[in-house]
Amino acid sequence: MGINPAGAKRVAQHTNLWSEQDAVLVTYGNSVNAKGEAPLETVTNIFAAYFSSAFNIVHLLPFFPFSSDEGFSVVNYLEVNQSLGDWQDIERLTSITRVMADLVINHVSSRSIWFDQFKRGELPGRDYFITPEDSEDLSAVVRPRTTPLLTEVQTRKGLRKVWTTFGPDQVDLNFSNPAVLLEMVKVIRYYLDRGIDVFRLDAIAFLWKQAGTSSINRPETHELVRLLRTLIEHKQPKSWLITETNLPNDQNLSYFGNSNEAHLIYNFSLPPLLLQGLLAGTSDFLNRWMMSMPPARDGTAYLNFIASHDGIGLRPAEGILDEAAISGLVQAVLDRHGRVSWREVAGEPQPYELNISLYDAFGEVHGAEDEHQMGRFVLAHTIMMGLEGVPAFYIHSLFGTQNDYRRAEALGHNRAINRHLWQQEALEAALANETLHHGKVMRALLQRLQVRQMQPAFHPNATQYTLLLGSRLFAFWRQSRDREQSIFCVHNLTKRVQHLSIDSLNLIVGEAWHDLLSDEPLREGTTKLTLFPYQAVWLTNWF
Repeated sequence: MGINPAGAKRVAQHTNLWSEQDAVLVTYGNSVNAKGEAPLETVTNIFAAYFSSAFNIVHLLPFFPFSSDEGFSVVNYLEVNQSLGDWQDIERLTSITRVMADLVINHVSSRSIWFDQFKRGELPGRDYFITPEDSEDLSAVVRPRTTPLLTEVQTRKGLRKVWTTFGPDQVDLNFSNPAVLLEMVKVIRYYLDRGIDVFRLDAIAFLWKQAGTSSINRPETHELVRLLRTLIEHKQPKSWLITETNLPNDQNLSYFGNSNEAHLIYNFSLPPLLLQGLLAGTSDFLNRWMMSMPPARDGTAYLNFIASHDGIGLRPAEGILDEAAISGLVQAVLDRHGRVSWREVAGEPQPYELNISLYDAFGEVHGAEDEHQMGRFVLAHTIMMGLEGVPAFYIHSLFGTQNDYRRAEALGHNRAINRHLWQQEALEAALANETLHHGKVMRALLQRLQVRQMQPAFHPNATQYTLLLGSRLFAFWRQSRDREQSIFCVHNLTKRVQHLSIDSLNLIVGEAWHDLLSDEPLREGTTKLTLFPYQAVWLTNWF
């Protein structure tokens, strides 16, 4: 990493490296394409034209050469996929915004140089992979896929079985070999030198394997996260390390450690709970979950999202949604022409992930016209923006992109349904067409995000308190760290008008209150709030 131990300074702990002005835009390098230019150049131009005033971090999904899984089966960590552009394109993007990159370190492509070396019995790759003996007990291993755990490959020494958590093309690396860790540290240093300073540890929970155990969330994995954080923050003190652990909520929370592991963790329970709450028109599960969530300590924060390049994970809803609610979600997505990905538990298939465009997920069943689709969709993002944490938006949510059935069929995997590739000309025409929803969605979300960024009470670590106002409303109170600003965030989860007594909110007497979203004052003497279908209010005393 180029760190001189003798000259290394102690990094201040419990320091917040973020504020209410931070927001993350998530995109593939080719989510938008234009004739005559590299996709990475187009993405940079799109960011500058539409999003630079609202976002200050771009999560650029895997931009390396790959063999499958749309980037998450890395062939070479130090190269840029030539079909996207080159390192100069990446550095151009880092010159106008912070860039977040994936550290896909649990596994590598079966077509990588390292795995070729393994098959030939040559160093260094010969010792970089896991080859369990037939006598080892792997029955307790937890996996997110239904493919075999072990994959047979032909090597110079005959058939060998290698560990493949995510599938036969993604071969797990052996971190019990210190040389593998050193290789990954070199990769991180390489990215830092090119201006990337936010890192997403992909599938990190599966990193350390041990026969006879579940091989998930191992103590050695947590120790490795602590080590990587230490190295990264000593090299670049303002860097963020984010863990991607699509797991039940309590396991996900463990990656905060003692404020010494991840700077941020994905708030994985939020997407399924918001979808369920808005489709069912009830806040019951959301309220129970919110009341159980610990505030992030200083120096840590939640990364809030409700859509991503992957689907909506169901494991983070385990222990929060009951079986009937989960079954209802699965059926709701199928009714909206989405798909379901499965995993295997004790030999039985279990729903693992819902694959659908988020805009379509909030529509009516079987594609019927629905006057409230956009209202539900915008409200879901409004709730996300108000919550404790840093908000992250998938680019296809900002565009209101719908299901891409052709791409899902062409690529043969469910996640492609929400990974549409726009042509810039078609995108700009859709955004400008007032008869379509795309431009309306983008303008509504950006306007609310920009309002949010001016409110100290929306600092990622500002106080948050759940308000129980009945099952049809979802509400919480935020207060700035200096206690000067309060915001009461109230959301109607239903398609019916809801009324709320002002007395329920405990507004401070003698202060003027104002709704940030409608830009209207709360008039003196008002005794109740009227919330129209899927309406939100952000009532504040500081405006």
